[in-house]
Amino acid sequence: MPGVVGSAIGHITTTLVRALRERHQMTQALAGCARLADLLEAEPDLEAFSYYAHLMAWELAQLPAKKAITPMILLDTFEDIGDRTNRDLERVIQRIVWLMPAAFFIITGRSRLQWADEGLQGQLDFTGPTAWPGLAAHIPGARSVSTAAGSGGSRQILIGDFSPEDCERYLARRLTRDSQPLIDASIRETITTRSHGLPLYLDLAVMRFLEIRRTRTPEPADFDHDFPALIARTLSDLTPDERHVLRSVTLLDAFDTTLATRAAGLTHEAAALRLTERPFIRENPFGLWPYHLHGLIRSTIRSADDHTDDRWSEQDWQQAAARAFAALGEQWTTNTTRSRMLLVACLRQGLTLARDHRLDLDWLTKATWAYVSDWLWEPIAPPTPATPANAADPQSTRPGADALLTPADALVETLSALARRQHEHRSRTADRLTTVVDTGLLPADLNELAVYYLAKAQRDLGRHTASRQGMQLVADGGGHLAPAARRGLAHLARLAGDFPAALQVAETLGWKGRHHRVLGDIWWPHGDMDRAAAAYEAARTEAEQHAVAGERATAQAQRAFTLAFTDPDLADDEIDLADHLLTGLDLRATTLTTRIAALLRDAGTDADIDDRVQVLRAETAAAGVTDAQAALELALCFHHAVQGNLGPLTDAISGLRALTSTGDPIDVSRAYYVDIAHFMADLPLDDPSAASWLDGPDATRARWRTLVTNRCTHLGTGQ
Repeated sequence: MPGVVGSAIGHITTTLVRALRERHQMTQALAGCARLADLLEAEPDLEAFSYYAHLMAWELAQLPAKKAITPMILLDTFEDIGDRTNRDLERVIQRIVWLMPAAFFIITGRSRLQWADEGLQGQLDFTGPTAWPGLAAHIPGARSVSTAAGSGGSRQILIGDFSPEDCERYLARRLTRDSQPLIDASIRETITTRSHGLPLYLDLAVMRFLEIRRTRTPEPADFDHDFPALIARTLSDLTPDERHVLRSVTLLDAFDTTLATRAAGLTHEAAALRLTERPFIRENPFGLWPYHLHGLIRSTIRSADDHTDDRWSEQDWQQAAARAFAALGEQWTTNTTRSRMLLVACLRQGLTLARDHRLDLDWLTKATWAYVSDWLWEPIAPPTPATPANAADPQSTRPGADALLTPADALVETLSALARRQHEHRSRTADRLTTVVDTGLLPADLNELAVYYLAKAQRDLGRHTASRQGMQLVADGGGHLAPAARRGLAHLARLAGDFPAALQVAETLGWKGRHHRVLGDIWWPHGDMDRAAAAYEAARTEAEQHAVAGERATAQAQRAFTLAFTDPDLADDEIDLADHLLTGLDLRATTLTTRIAALLRDAGTDADIDDRVQVLRAETAAAGVTDAQAALELALCFHHAVQGNLGPLTDAISGLRALTSTGDPIDVSRAYYVDIAHFMADLPLDDPSAASWLDGPDATRARWRTLVTNRCTHLGTGQ
């Protein structure tokens, strides 16, 4: 008994001491770990489990400094935890991350973490920029150049496209044998070019390389195509509405949420808003429409075989194109600011949709007339479907008549020809517009547009008979361009030397026919530069009142041209103003006029006149604008007349005669320029003047001779 009692007492004492020690340790633990007591009492369910991370964090914090560690925890494919409405699992994971501040979490996925968005309050436990300051830099969502690599203190890195060098380095190191790249350099180059730097494409290309290599040696041609798997991988975690919006926006070069929603035919913008946060959506905050789809994703969805369960039929694509086309038209027609930028942007996208999907012209007709009325000529037509958008020469595959099958095809070709005429020879412009007119595809009013500018090109080329027929046809039609066509007829009368007829027409033109500028064009060949300059100034003022920038610049260039004959000092300011008004405009003939005016300003001096003439001869010949070529040769005659160099002047007159002689007695063009050159030097005419001068050839001769002698006086040379 004593032994048993003693043993029992000893055991109880030991148990009691142990219990007291454990209680003391638990008391210390409870005192240091705030959540321990609650976790001991809680049921061991998922909710409680998510808080156990706090115990690990507390344990790690108790380690001595020499044994301290920083756990690194990788959570990959984060998009698989749920969707934007079911965040239960995301709440658990976020709570774990929050409760372990001393651990380093690497969370990767196809979508950004939204935890810094205050709008998620109530869906997650810890939200807003205060809780997650390192994630706040990417709250706007869509990918942009400024945020692609992170900024400032951002701890969320949005991975952008690889550079070509990065692609090459990745492919060279991804598969190796004996420390040498397994993928051949030519194949790596093809993959890099096709990938647009998209990491997913590179990964798929590597897998394809391995698959082909099992049976044969891969070749570059094996990788010159899109991967259907890219579609499946891109769409895998999108909701049905998001997939619908994504396919719709592949029809657009750029979009906003409203345009994307309308193109998709949805009644709510939520899907479009969610889509803009995806990494394959790029953002340009300064663009008219801020978002655009990654180029490779867009081309793949549009062109590769789509094996997804909800793939679109041809009818689905056609309906989406019609919706996008209508939405673009609505954005332009309802805009009240008369924005040129919006007009051009809507036209560019609308023309592509109408051409590629054979849609009716609808609002494009009205938009075309608005585009033409400003005389600015921005490049507007999309490349042909067979031509890459970044081709070196977008005209290399210009369609012929057999390729123009619909009114949209014809309109695209017309607007392309009008814009390109500022950069190519007028004969090419005439050929392209002739092709359009011959098809008869355009409706009557737009056909008038093609006929008028064809007639203008023919006039520039010296084909006055054909030009007169076209101008008369448009003038008789009484449409939008009837006043312009009547102005064209006045110009043709002037070019033929029939100044009384030109003046009679000019007095009936009004603003729409640019009457002041036509009057200036009549007065300056008579040597009446002050009267011509005043007419051009009135034309410029009227253009400013009507906010027509192209006409304003053209009138100012002509004013500088006339004043360059009379007052070099004043002309210097007028030329500067013309250059300023031409900034941002694509007006080739007007630019040449300004440069010829600068040549006239320096006439009679040794300011490299001959070299400048040679350069301008090449440029005017390349443009195919005979009016500019004749004006240039006349300026050279003025220079030699001022210097009194009869030998060079005679040669210049011979060149001018060759330029203005068409060989057709009916199709006379600027023959009076040769008369003016004789008037300058007070030389007798070889033949009587064929021009019908308003106050006779003698008065005109006297004015031109006075311009030369005044310049000599100005230069102090005398004659």
